Amino acid sequence: MRQLTAAAEAFPLARPFRISRGVKTLAEVVTVTIAEDGFVGRGEGVPYPRYGESVGSALAAIAAVQSAINAGADRVELQALMPAGAARNAVDCALWDLEAKRSGCSVAAMLGTAAGPNMPTAMTIGIDTPTAMAAAARDLRAVPLLKVKVNRDDVEARLRAVRDVATGPRLIVDPNESWTIADVERLMPLLVDLRVDLLEQPCPVDDDDGLVGLSPPVPVAADEAMHTRGDLDRLQGRYQVVNLKLDKTGGLTEALALADAAQARGFGLMMGCMISTSLSIAPAWHIAARSAFTDLDGPLWLARDRDGGFVGDGGTLRPVEPGFWGGV
Repeated sequence: MRQLTAAAEAFPLARPFRISRGVKTLAEVVTVTIAEDGFVGRGEGVPYPRYGESVGSALAAIAAVQSAINAGADRVELQALMPAGAARNAVDCALWDLEAKRSGCSVAAMLGTAAGPNMPTAMTIGIDTPTAMAAAARDLRAVPLLKVKVNRDDVEARLRAVRDVATGPRLIVDPNESWTIADVERLMPLLVDLRVDLLEQPCPVDDDDGLVGLSPPVPVAADEAMHTRGDLDRLQGRYQVVNLKLDKTGGLTEALALADAAQARGFGLMMGCMISTSLSIAPAWHIAARSAFTDLDGPLWLARDRDGGFVGDGGTLRPVEPGFWGGV
């Protein structure tokens, strides 16, 4: 007999994580386990207040489908049972893990993917003073990809402070919806001068019409504007890259379909994450290999990750231990 359980967990961060919307010191996640015939599948979701989610609302949403999952509902049926979001992500990924363990076939084998032994990931520098951001960048100057959080304040000083000491890495700038279209146009020459590779969600989702027809020299990625395949029509002509996060797509099932649909339309892919444990990152690993930008450093912010999780090494992730998720 199948049995789903869900619980809230909290993982302290090793240091504060500052973006334009505030400061995070704790990763609050919802963990789902689905046990059946001696096998246990696990999944994790990170409810995000920006999308009207909380730990409590996610647990309630999971409780509402518990009987259906216990009765045998599969991943395809789950898409109709729950809306996209962190709650469905946790259940969907637990079902993937359970399926892999029951079948004796890994998720990688099921998908025909072959990610390398190590995966480069963006290393994030949170908002701080230019001096503090330069110090953080100095420690990360040898990594392949940096992501710099900004708001509207001291943008040039902060970005130059980072680039002056980290001259080599590719660079993503992420204002988290804090800029206006005028800011984008005004700051684009600076981004070009600093060799920025990607500008992520500069403007609010409901105020991005000015991006239509902009043809920016630095590609613009949709993050908060990108959830599921239903968003792609609106994003066409506004953004050049889409940032997939499993907590937005509602799991690996929709994320895989979204990645195919986005690439068919000519979008570049970015694989992102929330601040989470490695249990959130392990499913995303299977799309990261086909993405132009990978931002999966969520577990590296934690004071302590789950046992057997990813290990960060110079801007790359070493895979989880066998059996951690999606393996045999």
